[in-house]
Amino acid sequence: MYQRNITSVLVEALADTPVVLLAGARQTGKTTLARQFAAAGRANYLSLDDAATLAAASADPPGFVAGLGERTVIDEVQRAPALLAAIKLAVDADRRPGRFLLTGSANILALPRISESLAGRMQIVPLEPLSQGELAGVREHFIDRAFDQRLPHVLPADSRNDDLASLIATGGFPEAVARPQERRRDAWFNSYLTAIVQRDIRDVANIAGLTEVPRLLSLLAARSATLLNASELSRAMAIPGTTLTRYLAVLEATYLVHRLPAWSGNLGKRLIKAPKLHLLDTGMAAHLIGTGVSALRAGGAGLGQLLESFVVGELRRQASWQDTAVKLFHYRALHSAREVDVVLEARDGRVVGIEVKSAASVGERDFSGLRDLAEATGARFAGGYVLYGGAAIVPFGPNLHALPVSALWRV
Repeated sequence: MYQRNITSVLVEALADTPVVLLAGARQTGKTTLARQFAAAGRANYLSLDDAATLAAASADPPGFVAGLGERTVIDEVQRAPALLAAIKLAVDADRRPGRFLLTGSANILALPRISESLAGRMQIVPLEPLSQGELAGVREHFIDRAFDQRLPHVLPADSRNDDLASLIATGGFPEAVARPQERRRDAWFNSYLTAIVQRDIRDVANIAGLTEVPRLLSLLAARSATLLNASELSRAMAIPGTTLTRYLAVLEATYLVHRLPAWSGNLGKRLIKAPKLHLLDTGMAAHLIGTGVSALRAGGAGLGQLLESFVVGELRRQASWQDTAVKLFHYRALHSAREVDVVLEARDGRVVGIEVKSAASVGERDFSGLRDLAEATGARFAGGYVLYGGAAIVPFGPNLHALPVSALWRV
């Protein structure tokens, strides 16, 4: 059982919001967390994975909601989207906070069958696979301290194995983490992906060609952390661009992939506008491209891209509970081709740039993109960091540092 760092956010949301949606891909731990809240808050727990419960909720949504208690947890609510309209009516009649805790393995706001919005009545709390801090039993503070320039000069000792290849190939799904043998993890990922295609994707959209989805996921895994080129993907899949667009929308709605948009905060520069595409979990990505721990340790093909996706994933998870509210982007100048893998932009306009390198050492050239970003943002630039495969913290100028990748969960 892992302590989830998002728990405090969930508690705050339930204290002042009538409906809270705990959203994320299957097997990220939503049911476990929801059951804990049901037990602690003496709430009624119902799962729409149960056939009888699903039948009752689908047959008469208003009657089903009317028969619920004062506090109710409804697991996998995307399986009965008509419930949301009934919940909306119930909340409009009684807006007490914490009445409904919902979980969803698909983005219910993107489901085509939903016509009613819970805007103003519902807060969405994301739950992703386990972060490295959660695996170590600590709450990470990297984003807050990066903006406040409070990162240490020396990292504290860590009893965990900082073998990046192993961390990347394992990923953060609790079930995968519990299987130290690669063969057993591969078996779990096979079953997981089959279940996603047969259940959640059918919940999101009734699309033909579901057999193409695993092949598309494999192609996306091989292109993780690269610019999204829809035309090239369409040719590689031998499917029309409109079909590809629908497939990508479904994979995003089930949280399996996400886009990292291009940063465009400075209108004085011509910047690449295409987003980068990342898979939710590097363990799943490594499985899809057939890359194991040994190949990654040897610096095999895909290490750099998977490490970048690994860092993006850790930052996305931390961003959901840090005090400094940030949005994530990438940066690439059109003519110079200088880039920064991740740009964190705070609400007040300050930015932090993060570049990811798998090498055990770094040099001045590795900071060229960060210097370009610093020049573009001026006083808004709060710091630039190269996360690399080495062990030392090294300054490279004002507000520029090289940090071990493990600084993400060790500060």
